[in-house]
Formats: sequence, structure tokens, C-alpha cells
Amino acid sequence: MRCSFIIARDLRSAGTIKKERGNPNDPARFIGKVAVTEDGETAKIYNYLDTEKIEQEALYDGMYAVTTDLLDDDVKDILKVSEGRWEIEECFRIMKTDFETRPVFLRDDIRIKAHFLICFLALVIYRYLERDLKNAFSCETILDKLRTMNFADIQEQGFIPLYTRDKLTDALHTVCGFGTDYKFITKRQMKNIQKKSKGRE
Repeated sequence: MRCSFIIARDLRSAGTIKKERGNPNDPARFIGKVAVTEDGETAKIYNYLDTEKIEQEALYDGMYAVTTDLLDDDVKDILKVSEGRWEIEECFRIMKTDFETRPVFLRDDIRIKAHFLICFLALVIYRYLERDLKNAFSCETILDKLRTMNFADIQEQGFIPLYTRDKLTDALHTVCGFGTDYKFITKRQMKNIQKKSKGRE
């Protein structure tokens, strides 16, 4: 808070005061202005440090306030939800960036809903995968690896993996219960892998 006070004082001295309405921590919030005289007549705008506001906010230094409508819930439960908020925000980030939820190039309501449903299901599957991988890899790393795990289709014979085996591919094979990092995979082997991936053996 003291840092904000110093910045506010410097802003006032420099005369460059521009309040950022969307920023609750904007130092300019400590600067007040008067545009009338004591008699109520119009006067030149005078900026001043709002010491009353500074003292009021100083009472909460070192504290973090949480606003909630969960009045009947236990304080520990409310704080637990608040502390996990970063995970919700991370989910939105993953949806928007990695799963490209937006922009939406659709007009039909049903297709728009289907688009968001697919993105949400992808997020759920990813979160389970991330948990099973013990949070050892970032979302970007996992998705990049999955995108590069391609195969060459040898006509009528089978498949050759085109990716390089590493710690992440080994972890993915362990979690999924099947491997695809063989030198050559026959058509029959691939069918068995596909059955395993769908939970049918």
C-alpha cells in the first residue's frame, strides 16, 4: 500500500493523473480533486492526496479480503474454494488458447453448443490425463506431443511410428495401458490397441 501511496504522490506532483477504472489497485485512487471554492463557485481543478482514504486502506495492509454469498458455509470451505480459483482461471486459459474455443466461426445455435461441448469434454479428458501423469508435464507439452505422435500407413501391412520415444511418450503409454512405440505395428496389433483405447478388449 505504501508503494501505491508514493506513486500517487508522484503522479500528483507531476500532474499526470489518469485513473484506470478497471484497476482496483490503481494508485490514482488516492488522489482526490476539488473544482469549486468554499463559497461554491467554479474554480480551477485542484488535485490533493486523499489522506482519509489512505488511512482507511492502511487498516487492511497485509490482509486479503474474500467476498462471498455463501453465508451458511464454514470459513475453511470458503477459503478452500477461493484458494483453488487459479485452477478455474487456468481452465479458461486452456479452453481459449490450447483448445481454441474462441473465436467461434459458427452461426447455428446447435453447432455453437456442440463446439463448446466438444471443447469442454476435451478439457475434462485432459484434466484426468494430467492427474494420471502426476502433473509432471505442462498442458502445452502434452498437447504438442500428442499432435506429433503420428504413424506411416504401410499399405496392407501395418504402421510405423513417426515419433521419437521419450519420457512423456513412455508415461502416456503407461497411463493409457498400451504402447505404440514399436518399430512396426501390424494391422491386427493396431486393432487391439484401438479396442483397448475404447475400453473393449
